[in-house]
Amino acid sequence: MVIVEIVNGPIEPFPSNNDRNQDGAELTFNGRVRDTEHGENITGLEYEQYEGMAEAELTQLAEEAMKKFPIHNLFCRHRIGRVDVGETSLHVSIWSKHRREGLDAMDWFISELKKCVPIWKWAILADGTKVPSECTH
Repeated sequence: MVIVEIVNGPIEPFPSNNDRNQDGAELTFNGRVRDTEHGENITGLEYEQYEGMAEAELTQLAEEAMKKFPIHNLFCRHRIGRVDVGETSLHVSIWSKHRREGLDAMDWFISELKKCVPIWKWAILADGTKVPSECTH
């Protein structure tokens, strides 16, 4: 099963589920805003999306991960709008029979999300100036 949401406001994590007897691994990733971006101190990030397309692309990517890796579920919430330092901007949960396929799926999914999904971020400097922020790793 795939669940994908883009939210404007704090991210509520997906709940854990102890009834998943076929799954030995439940992986959770929380991407948080750190206090620097490319060597500059920041107060937060501001995320924008291509409305109507970002969620569709995110869903398609999650479905591709389900086909590519032996995982049972992939749930993802991505935040838009201003996200202050320390807050969660991305929450992903993956369930799999074993940890290795879940870890591989998580790494691939997040890397592809940053490359392909039309969500952009702006670093907000201490003086309020916004500068584009690109993922370069």
